[in-house]
Amino acid sequence: MWIAVGIVVAALVVFLLKYVFTTPGPNPFDKDTREPLKPLVNDHKVKNKVLKQGFLANKVPENLDAIVIGSGIGGLGLAVLLAKVGKRVLVLEQHDRAGGCCHTFTEKGFEFDVGIHYIGDLLEHKPFRCMLDQCTNGQLQWEPLDNPFDVVVIGPPENRRTYPIYSGRDRFPQELKKCFPGEEKAIDEYMRLVKKAGRGVWAVALLKLLPSPVAQFLVFTGLAKRLSFFFRMASRSLTDVVDGLTQNKDLRAVFCYIFGTYGNMPKESSFSMHSLLVCHYLHGAWYPKGGASEIAYHMIPIIEKAGGAVLVRAPVNRILFNEANEAIGVSVLKGKEEVHVLAPIVVSNAGIFNTYQKLLPKELQAKPDIQRHLSMMKNGEGGLSIFLGLNGTKEELGLKADNYWIFTENNLDELVTKYLEGEREESVKDIPLLFVASPSAKDPTWEERSPGKSTLSLVSFAKYEWFEEWKDDKVTNRGPDYKELKDALIQTALNVVCQIYPNIKDRIEYVDAGTPITNQYYIGAPKGEIYGADHGIARFSPEVNATIRPQTPLKNLYLTGQDVFLCGFAGGLAGALTCGSVLLKRNLHLDAIGLAKKMKLINTKKEQ
Repeated sequence: MWIAVGIVVAALVVFLLKYVFTTPGPNPFDKDTREPLKPLVNDHKVKNKVLKQGFLANKVPENLDAIVIGSGIGGLGLAVLLAKVGKRVLVLEQHDRAGGCCHTFTEKGFEFDVGIHYIGDLLEHKPFRCMLDQCTNGQLQWEPLDNPFDVVVIGPPENRRTYPIYSGRDRFPQELKKCFPGEEKAIDEYMRLVKKAGRGVWAVALLKLLPSPVAQFLVFTGLAKRLSFFFRMASRSLTDVVDGLTQNKDLRAVFCYIFGTYGNMPKESSFSMHSLLVCHYLHGAWYPKGGASEIAYHMIPIIEKAGGAVLVRAPVNRILFNEANEAIGVSVLKGKEEVHVLAPIVVSNAGIFNTYQKLLPKELQAKPDIQRHLSMMKNGEGGLSIFLGLNGTKEELGLKADNYWIFTENNLDELVTKYLEGEREESVKDIPLLFVASPSAKDPTWEERSPGKSTLSLVSFAKYEWFEEWKDDKVTNRGPDYKELKDALIQTALNVVCQIYPNIKDRIEYVDAGTPITNQYYIGAPKGEIYGADHGIARFSPEVNATIRPQTPLKNLYLTGQDVFLCGFAGGLAGALTCGSVLLKRNLHLDAIGLAKKMKLINTKKEQ
């Protein structure tokens, strides 16, 4: 019986994907819009004319088709997709520059990226690469990292073990086997499970794009799990799977090391989510030439060309609704006055918590469907970033185009639990996980832009509650106690980093830290998180994925970005594709795949 039902449902799904979501609306990937590569713009004043266009009522375009709240990649990506089919879109950003976590800032002559450390899956003619090329008209260039691109470091200085992580579908496991002789069977099984679960991510998009009754039917009957290995493995923790593969604690830690890119310790991480990250980097890692600001810089002109705009210093304080509870626009705070901007569609890239708990009227927040959606999600862990400006070239300082993942020992769950649940003053003296990378060493244009200087970025996690008492203080002067706490975190991190990069010890010209309340202020993260809503096991159940979708319970109000799909740059763009699919009534995920096949075929013919 179940086999027969499965066949019927599978046939229904194929029909819906092919005919309902592919044909009605316009296709933003209908033609190749790449243009000849233009010279890199290094002049900050020139770039700021694009990235820092301040909000004024007279700058708002007339006859808007949509308003997007937030200029992170989920908001800009959606606006570009709509603009490419002629839609006039206004993107509103509360910060003083566009880009969300893709923005950069400059201090003491050093430019720092805040969120883009490395991106995977960017081989030529892959769907993700083709989509990015179209969303920037071919102007965003990518530089591959070294190979190995990641280095996992485990243990204290007197007993430190180092494991290089290589890209390459075959090389990745081969190099692991060299590090762990006798563990070949465990490594092969890990790779089999990772690849099988990663390939099943199509089911996430499926549940979000199918009509809600059909999606809920697949969930209720259990067919969603039967159709996709991703959902079958989603309820299993990373720790559970890995512990069943090997008794080697260092290998377990290496299998789990990349959990920091989505913010949940292994025992709380879905194995399926982890699999997506491993697959994302199997073919390598890349960094944007010219730095992360290049992303927004090349997307905004496409929005403007269609008659839209991206305006900053435009904090949206509420979404406007008519008497029928249909979204009709937003209110922007300009000083102490409100400016109302109207449009038939409002899309929020501000995250589900900001959208539902801060931007809706109280009576709409209380709606059962809104509360049900909120009950399915929880806030992610707060992010900690430390920025180092260094005097010297990458050669002088020993910096490379790679990343270090440094763990104080191999018992990752125990370490992170002790850190996050410990007393604040004690925890800041012993950070168990530290991601360290040099943006300047990854960018081939850096030496031209900042000769004789280098940068390091350090990332970890920190409890929002540790800093909450200072959240309402002036951002540039939160008081001596706050500074003392930051300095303790910085010193703890520097003690570790200087062991990895001994040449930097006497070359530090600038250092500062961004805490969860820094993230709250600059990128609007409600609890200081950098990966949006929590990516724990519950997030990847079929029920949550069928329920949390671009459509909200309120007419004309939609969600985009990483809370809709997955965290990070690629996840935020997937959220934009999913929201764009709903608004344009076609499956843009399939359109991107179709474009990639088309471009590969054209290239093959040219080479013949």
